[in-house]
Amino acid sequence: MTQDDIETYLKQMAAAYSAGNAQACADLFTQNAQLHSPFAPPAIGRAAIRALHEDWVAHLTEKSFELLDHGGTGDIGWCLCRFSEGDGAEAGTSQLILERQADETWLARSCCLFGDN
Repeated sequence: MTQDDIETYLKQMAAAYSAGNAQACADLFTQNAQLHSPFAPPAIGRAAIRALHEDWVAHLTEKSFELLDHGGTGDIGWCLCRFSEGDGAEAGTSQLILERQADETWLARSCCLFGDN
């Protein structure tokens, strides 16, 4: 997984959030993905991740990511990034495990969020 791969992924996620598009957010996860967060109960599977994002994007005007570190081998990659939302009231760190798909795109299989508070 290259830095360009992960930066492309993070730009897509930020754009989906900023557009208020929960489905586009969920589409960046595999069908069987897991999302763990201190902000909500665990979301298992793309449908649950979409439902969670419907609530999250409803009150959001902007989201940004800063890549801190990344790596991987073959079809598995990982990244650690900082996120902030809107005026910075919600911020923290995300750890993602990504899988390369048959079409060469990367989707998150696992995401763990850690809030600053």
